Amino acid sequence: WSKCKNAGLKNIHLFSWTEHCKTYLSRIAGCKPRQPNWQKSDLKFEESESDSPGDSLNIQDISLNLKLSLDGERTEGGSNLDDTLDSEENAVDAKSKMENAVLKLSKSMDKAQIDGGNLHGHAARRRKYVFVIAVDSDSRSGLLEIVRTVFEAAVDVRSKGPVGIVISTALTIAELNSILQSGGLSASEFDAFICNSGGELYYPSTRAEDKSAGFPFIKDSNYHSHVEYRWGGENLRKTLLKWANSVNEKKGQDGAQIVIAEDSASTTHCYAFKVNDFSLLTPLKELRKFLRFQALRCHSIYCLNGTRLNVIPVMASRSQALRYLYVRWHTELSNFVVFTGEYGDTDYETLLGGIHKKIVLKGVCTEARKLHANRVYPLEHVVSFDSPNIVLAGGSNPEDISAALGKLGILKS
Repeated sequence: WSKCKNAGLKNIHLFSWTEHCKTYLSRIAGCKPRQPNWQKSDLKFEESESDSPGDSLNIQDISLNLKLSLDGERTEGGSNLDDTLDSEENAVDAKSKMENAVLKLSKSMDKAQIDGGNLHGHAARRRKYVFVIAVDSDSRSGLLEIVRTVFEAAVDVRSKGPVGIVISTALTIAELNSILQSGGLSASEFDAFICNSGGELYYPSTRAEDKSAGFPFIKDSNYHSHVEYRWGGENLRKTLLKWANSVNEKKGQDGAQIVIAEDSASTTHCYAFKVNDFSLLTPLKELRKFLRFQALRCHSIYCLNGTRLNVIPVMASRSQALRYLYVRWHTELSNFVVFTGEYGDTDYETLLGGIHKKIVLKGVCTEARKLHANRVYPLEHVVSFDSPNIVLAGGSNPEDISAALGKLGILKS
């Protein structure tokens, strides 16, 4: 409006509602897309047309509309020749910049479609059920044992159809890979890996160079562009370091470090801190309050039995990663079966909500009870354990898990 006032009646047609809509859409076209783009590659595998919002965005149509919009900018007849030439040069420059932005967007979308995770997604769509191992085990050997037990239970379910296996954990992908290798398990036996409390999402890689390098995983670039929204980045990291220093100064005795940055466990979308003494650490609600006062929106999670703090984007979480996979794989969320312990990390309650099925393993992760000692409200106020979608298994052995699957109607009792 200020430009309109300064220019008077010159180019007044550019401030109409129609022109406003064209400008708005052109700005969106030049932004980094947050909608998933993998659906376009589905045409290679399916004859049906995808209903993704990204599929309705035709890059060529956008380019044409932008040309029409920018070509429509003309000066009034009363302007002199110099003004006319300057106006035309500015219009050409603006049009060139906008078209370059659209071409750049098109190339980035094409590159995203080649992502190896797309190919794996088509195989995952054929799964009848998806078992999600979200047990925050007290020990890494305990996690490996539960993974093997769930694999045994999945054998009986496969008579009804293919079963996918997903691991959801606060560990890094490198730590998880080490555990799987120690147990003789291959990454190709799983469908996805939700790591860093939901800050990272990986799939098993089929590329020979990845396997030979000892890192048979591929990152989901679409998921990471999604969780990038309002991520604090370096500013958040510096703020967390100041918070850790203040905690160490106030509560540390004889120079002891209560919480220190753990760079080896940190990733692009997860800042990890090692906790040496959880009993002296600030309650989680105080940390969240501190970050809110700094206008930093993120999720803070005490995990691994109180030995680590993970800070991830506000759009990321283990539960949100499951819903992302549900959309990407075109599966029914009610066919997801999430395995948890009696307790877990401080994001534990988010895994128990929703229409997916839950199996709580009795006697597992009991030491994590201390992470929930400072709760403002009981867990029962958030999660309905009377729900038919939640079943309490008698233990973590194959018989108890099979019995729980029978109660959920997945196996015959």
